[in-house]
Amino acid sequence: MLTDQQKTDVRRFCGYPAYGAAPAGNAGWRFYTAYGLLEYRMNNLSPAEIVVAASYLATLLQLEMAVPQASENLDTDSAASWKHNPNEVSDRLRLLDEWRRRLCGFFGVVAGDGLGFANVNWTV
Repeated sequence: MLTDQQKTDVRRFCGYPAYGAAPAGNAGWRFYTAYGLLEYRMNNLSPAEIVVAASYLATLLQLEMAVPQASENLDTDSAASWKHNPNEVSDRLRLLDEWRRRLCGFFGVVAGDGLGFANVNWTV
Protein backbone atom coordinates (compact mmCIF):
# COMPACT_ATOMS: atom_id res chain seq x y z
CA MET A 1 0.00 0.00 0.00
CA LEU A 2 1.20 3.52 -0.75
CA THR A 3 2.09 5.71 2.21
CA ASP A 4 0.05 8.83 2.98
CA GLN A 5 2.95 10.95 1.65
CA GLN A 6 3.05 8.97 -1.60
CA LYS A 7 -0.72 9.33 -2.02
CA THR A 8 -0.43 13.08 -1.46
CA ASP A 9 2.27 13.26 -4.12
CA VAL A 10 0.22 11.16 -6.56
CA ARG A 11 -2.80 13.43 -6.08
CA ARG A 12 -0.88 16.65 -6.62
CA PHE A 13 1.19 15.33 -9.54
CA CYS A 14 -2.02 14.10 -11.19
CA GLY A 15 -3.50 17.57 -10.70
CA TYR A 16 -6.07 16.79 -8.00
CA PRO A 17 -6.70 18.94 -4.92
CA ALA A 18 -5.69 18.06 -1.40
CA TYR A 19 -7.71 15.24 0.15
CA GLY A 20 -7.96 16.82 3.60
CA ALA A 21 -8.19 15.15 6.98
CA ALA A 22 -11.91 14.37 6.83
CA PRO A 23 -14.69 14.52 4.24
CA ALA A 24 -16.59 17.79 4.50
CA GLY A 25 -18.42 20.23 2.30
CA ASN A 26 -19.16 19.65 -1.36
CA ALA A 27 -15.66 19.05 -2.71
CA GLY A 28 -13.27 16.15 -2.81
CA TRP A 29 -13.16 12.70 -4.25
CA ARG A 30 -16.79 11.92 -3.37
CA PHE A 31 -17.96 14.43 -5.96
CA TYR A 32 -15.59 13.61 -8.81
CA THR A 33 -15.59 10.20 -10.49
CA ALA A 34 -11.96 10.45 -11.62
CA TYR A 35 -10.82 11.47 -8.14
CA GLY A 36 -12.69 8.53 -6.60
CA LEU A 37 -11.16 6.19 -9.17
CA LEU A 38 -7.70 7.50 -8.35
CA GLU A 39 -8.29 6.96 -4.62
CA TYR A 40 -9.57 3.44 -5.25
CA ARG A 41 -6.59 2.53 -7.40
CA MET A 42 -4.06 4.01 -4.97
CA ASN A 43 -5.59 1.92 -2.18
CA ASN A 44 -5.68 -1.30 -4.20
CA LEU A 45 -2.33 -1.51 -6.02
CA SER A 46 -0.56 -4.83 -6.31
CA PRO A 47 2.96 -5.03 -4.84
CA ALA A 48 4.47 -4.77 -8.35
CA GLU A 49 2.32 -1.71 -9.11
CA ILE A 50 3.48 -0.05 -5.89
CA VAL A 51 7.06 -0.40 -7.13
CA VAL A 52 6.13 1.22 -10.45
CA ALA A 53 4.24 4.05 -8.72
CA ALA A 54 7.20 4.68 -6.40
CA SER A 55 9.49 4.83 -9.44
CA TYR A 56 7.24 7.43 -11.10
CA LEU A 57 7.19 9.46 -7.90
CA ALA A 58 10.98 9.39 -7.55
CA THR A 59 11.36 10.65 -11.12
CA LEU A 60 8.69 13.32 -10.66
CA LEU A 61 10.20 14.61 -7.43
CA GLN A 62 13.59 15.02 -9.15
CA LEU A 63 12.02 16.78 -12.13
CA GLU A 64 10.02 19.05 -9.83
CA MET A 65 13.12 20.08 -7.84
CA ALA A 66 15.05 20.83 -11.05
CA VAL A 67 12.66 23.67 -11.95
CA PRO A 68 13.52 26.04 -9.08
CA GLN A 69 17.19 25.08 -9.36
CA ALA A 70 17.12 26.28 -12.97
CA SER A 71 16.39 29.78 -11.67
CA GLU A 72 19.98 30.01 -10.42
CA ASN A 73 21.10 30.60 -14.02
CA LEU A 74 18.48 33.14 -15.05
CA ASP A 75 20.78 36.10 -14.44
CA THR A 76 23.67 34.75 -16.55
CA ASP A 77 23.53 34.51 -20.33
CA SER A 78 26.96 32.95 -20.75
CA ALA A 79 30.12 32.19 -18.79
CA ALA A 80 33.33 30.96 -20.46
CA SER A 81 32.19 28.29 -22.92
CA TRP A 82 28.83 27.76 -21.13
CA LYS A 83 25.76 29.37 -22.73
CA HIS A 84 22.42 29.58 -20.97
CA ASN A 85 19.40 27.90 -22.53
CA PRO A 86 16.79 30.68 -22.49
CA ASN A 87 14.03 28.05 -22.57
CA GLU A 88 15.40 25.96 -19.69
CA VAL A 89 12.63 26.65 -17.18
CA SER A 90 9.81 26.16 -19.70
CA ASP A 91 11.53 23.03 -21.07
CA ARG A 92 11.80 21.61 -17.56
CA LEU A 93 8.16 22.43 -16.80
CA ARG A 94 7.06 20.80 -20.04
CA LEU A 95 9.05 17.65 -19.19
CA LEU A 96 7.62 17.61 -15.65
CA ASP A 97 4.07 17.93 -16.98
CA GLU A 98 4.67 15.13 -19.51
CA TRP A 99 5.76 12.80 -16.69
CA ARG A 100 2.76 13.93 -14.63
CA ARG A 101 0.50 12.90 -17.50
CA ARG A 102 2.30 9.55 -17.68
CA LEU A 103 1.52 9.02 -14.00
CA CYS A 104 -2.14 9.76 -14.77
CA GLY A 105 -1.95 7.19 -17.55
CA PHE A 106 -0.48 4.61 -15.19
CA PHE A 107 -3.41 5.13 -12.82
CA GLY A 108 -5.88 5.29 -15.70
CA VAL A 109 -7.34 8.68 -14.77
CA VAL A 110 -7.68 11.95 -16.62
CA ALA A 111 -5.44 14.77 -15.51
CA GLY A 112 -7.01 16.89 -12.79
CA ASP A 113 -7.60 20.62 -13.04
CA GLY A 114 -4.24 21.28 -11.38
CA LEU A 115 -2.54 19.84 -14.46
CA GLY A 116 -4.66 21.79 -16.90
CA PHE A 117 -7.71 20.57 -18.70
CA ALA A 118 -5.88 18.23 -21.08
CA ASN A 119 -6.50 14.51 -20.85
CA VAL A 120 -3.78 11.91 -20.62
CA ASN A 121 -1.76 11.44 -23.80
CA TRP A 122 -2.26 7.70 -24.23
CA THR A 123 0.12 7.49 -27.22
CA VAL A 124 3.28 8.27 -25.24
